[in-house]
Amino acid sequence: MQTRARTLIAFVLALILALTSLSAITERVRDPGVTDTEIRIGNVMPYSGSLQVFGAIGKAEAAYFEMINERGGINGRKVRFISYDDKSDPSTALSLTRDLIEKDDVLLMFGSFGTPGNFAVRAYLNERQVPQLFVASGDDHLSDPSLFPWTMGWQPSIREEGRIYANYIQAFYPGKRIVALWQNDHFGRELFKGLEDGLGDVARMIRVDIAYDIADQHLDTHISILKRSGAEIFVFAGVPANAAKAVRIAADLNWHPVFILNHMASSIATAQPTDNALSAITAAFLKDANDPAWKDEQTSKDWQAFVEKYNRAGGKDDNAAVFGYAAAETLAQVLKQCGDDLSRENVMKQAAALKDYQGSMLLPGVKISTGPGNFRPIKHLRLIQFDGRTWQPIGEVLETAFSNAQK
Repeated sequence: MQTRARTLIAFVLALILALTSLSAITERVRDPGVTDTEIRIGNVMPYSGSLQVFGAIGKAEAAYFEMINERGGINGRKVRFISYDDKSDPSTALSLTRDLIEKDDVLLMFGSFGTPGNFAVRAYLNERQVPQLFVASGDDHLSDPSLFPWTMGWQPSIREEGRIYANYIQAFYPGKRIVALWQNDHFGRELFKGLEDGLGDVARMIRVDIAYDIADQHLDTHISILKRSGAEIFVFAGVPANAAKAVRIAADLNWHPVFILNHMASSIATAQPTDNALSAITAAFLKDANDPAWKDEQTSKDWQAFVEKYNRAGGKDDNAAVFGYAAAETLAQVLKQCGDDLSRENVMKQAAALKDYQGSMLLPGVKISTGPGNFRPIKHLRLIQFDGRTWQPIGEVLETAFSNAQK
């Protein structure tokens, strides 16, 4: 009888040990933010304040995950996208990110907007080993796995975009005088610095450059000064609304330089206000959803249906909304690759294992590839020129300096 009792006790202990081990394995592959039915994703966006136009990125991401959930989710789990308004304030971004990790219990942070805010939360997230994935910033320092292995960028480098414009100017307009009007923040400074770097010894051809605040009410005065320089090339770096104003003001002043507009300010909606936008140049990696060049493609039809059904996602010609849609699509691919191993470690492993992924809104020839030492997913840009109706490609897809990163 005692032998039978000891055998039963041993069996129960073995069963408890087995169940405990199974539970431990389950815990290892299901970090905070994951249940059998849900994946919680955190995000902060400027839904108000001076940069609220880019809140469309977060609105499109929320709508994308809503669409995915209606289709059954990802590997059987619904995505709960929790996004807060940081008003473009880095201290608010840090406070909200802490809440998302410590109170909302999210698995990862995804796509938060802006360089200062992402810098503010980077150390906190890396110390806690929480993925900071596909940040909405083109700053080079947000894609350095040697220093911050839990932080990964998404879009091409802002500084590289500026260098590409410099190379274009030297190839097609050698010796021409240049002026620049750039937004007085981290983004504007980085793009202008890239322009100077790319021009090198001929940077002296930049006759005048003016840094302006995003809410500046005197763009007409600035552009009048730029016109008086006699420049033939006008490089603009800023938000879409100010880009449209710059194009219109120059036309009102009867000044018709070659316009070079940064990518996020160069939708067809921006280029259409006047004939002055004819021949406007930009370096793009995403399709302009309102470009008739794509109207017969299934991806364009899918986009039109998306924004019509989820009208909070943004306008059909909204580059910020396209950006959010495409970034969310990339995260969905990473989560699919994770399968049932939704540990934070595996999320980063899969994010660094994208091979020639072709998102639906990326321009042809622009693919996403990552690796353990390659945390800049998109490393290609394409110069395009507005012809009054559509964007026409100039040359081949261009690789940035990050194309040589270790894979």
